[in-house]
Amino acid sequence: MAGKIKTLDSVTIDRIAAGEVVERPVGAVKELLENAIDAGASSITVEIEEGGTGLIRITDNGEGIAPEDVRQAFGRHATSKISRIEDLDTLHTLGFRGEALSSIAAVARCELITKTRDTLTGIRYVIEGGEELSYEEIGAPEGTTIIVRDLFYNTPARKKFLKKPQTEGSYIAELMEHQALAHPQVSLRFINNHTDRFHTSGSGDLKENIYRIYGRDIAASIFPIEADGPSGLHMTGYLGKPAINRSNRSFELFFVNGRPVTDKMLSASLEEGYRPYLMQHKFPFAVLAFSLPSSEVDVNVHPTKREVRFANARQISSFLTSAVAGALHDTEMIPDALLDEERERREGLPFAAANDAQRSAQTASSAAEPFERSYFVQETGEEQQPLFAYGLAEEPVAMSDGYSFDAGPKDGAQRIRPVQERLFSEEAVKEYRILGQIFDTYWLMVCGDELLMMDQHAAHEKVNYERMMKRFREKTVMSQMVDPPEVIKLTPPQEELFSRYAPVFDGLGFQTEPFGERTVALRGIPLDLYGADAKTMFLEILDALNEEGTLPDDPVAVSSRIAGMACKASVKGNMHMTVEELRALLDEMMTLENPYNCPHGRPTLIRMSRFEIEKRFKRVVD
Repeated sequence: MAGKIKTLDSVTIDRIAAGEVVERPVGAVKELLENAIDAGASSITVEIEEGGTGLIRITDNGEGIAPEDVRQAFGRHATSKISRIEDLDTLHTLGFRGEALSSIAAVARCELITKTRDTLTGIRYVIEGGEELSYEEIGAPEGTTIIVRDLFYNTPARKKFLKKPQTEGSYIAELMEHQALAHPQVSLRFINNHTDRFHTSGSGDLKENIYRIYGRDIAASIFPIEADGPSGLHMTGYLGKPAINRSNRSFELFFVNGRPVTDKMLSASLEEGYRPYLMQHKFPFAVLAFSLPSSEVDVNVHPTKREVRFANARQISSFLTSAVAGALHDTEMIPDALLDEERERREGLPFAAANDAQRSAQTASSAAEPFERSYFVQETGEEQQPLFAYGLAEEPVAMSDGYSFDAGPKDGAQRIRPVQERLFSEEAVKEYRILGQIFDTYWLMVCGDELLMMDQHAAHEKVNYERMMKRFREKTVMSQMVDPPEVIKLTPPQEELFSRYAPVFDGLGFQTEPFGERTVALRGIPLDLYGADAKTMFLEILDALNEEGTLPDDPVAVSSRIAGMACKASVKGNMHMTVEELRALLDEMMTLENPYNCPHGRPTLIRMSRFEIEKRFKRVVD
């Protein structure tokens, strides 16, 4: 029997609604942190205990909340960000729904201390489970501190499904890292269980924050990108060199108008720009910030505001792929065999800088710190211990990029050109001193103060691949006749596949004709496969197409197959090459747009500086 329809009370409504905004502790931190940023704070400290369920404390030096607005701030759908639906088209803030404080206060014990610039005293407001407990004037500095204790204390079912405190804390740590990258102009400090996890300076230097969060190895292998796109779009950030590829998309970070987002279109477009440089199932490192008019992006797609919708998604996708491909093309990709402090000096990376201590002290003194120890008393009547960290992390020095920008020839995108002279160019190659071949696989060459090592198979494979792709695109693939023809017996599934993918084989240069039931005669093979096992190559391509389940005209499938053919036709490791053959190979590499990686993403060359060598022989001392 159906129950009688009735209106729920406000407390029940708030607790149910809280689940949409505050699903776990990281949701509470996100909402409160965005409020602090929207309040104009230049310094914010976030402290948590027990994965955020025991305590969340966020202190900022923003504009504060006026005394008359404090109570209303905890009401449902109370916001200072918008007043009518049309305001969503001109939105410039991170939050706007007015649900955060109300939702958090409904499922936790909350305490707020706030003061604006033009008031003499601050306000301390306590609310638990959606019910007000106290409202009083106190002395306080400008800004806001909000404390959230015992999150989900009155909704045990939700708390039951949370993960371990360490896991919940890791979610918050990841959020803090992403917000530090999204807002390098804000000094963010994160303390977890009394331990200072990281502290950014708020200098506005994104590369400094990347170093702070991901370390020197990553910071040594990134380069800047900046470009203007369609519909008023401006993109800036850093791309990782292919050598620091990852096995998942966790390091593809996108920010839209200061908001961290997850977007399949942006990921696919980024990866398409990287496709010639990475092996299959590998993904790039990238930190990209997009700014565009609010009318061109819908941020009201999901309650967490993690997803957005672009008005001109197709144009933005094309722009991103083109800009990334151009930036990678114009940046030398020879990875270093070893990284040293001299290289760090050249690339502007931090290392044992003399002013580290001074910068650390300056940043620490400017951090928004809890001030309220004498005001916060536990139920036992004892003064609560302040949640200061046991030690401050060191701060990095300011970094320069060493890159210049110029306008590219296509769609207005800016291309990035390293200031330093390339080691792999037509002019530089003429100066190479070839030392010889080692292990019948690698060639050693000297250029200036750099030792270059080349993998002959990877280099030859890339040359063959580019040559084959060019002929395929221009429909000028040439075949080598096989006499006598190679007769290949097919299984029923293979026969069906071959009939479906016949255009692919024709385009690649395989000439076939029926030769009885489930049998084909291979009368011609691609010219570049001369000397390879044609039958084996034919069957490998057929099997690969079966696994991929692609369409005959799929360019990715064709590219993958040609990459396999190029590998088969290339000089292998453990094969001797002459110096003349090496010179011819280098000349052909100079004609390629990307000579730095084979079709599978492996490097063709690596380098090692004279300084690195001498340091390891202890000829130089730090």
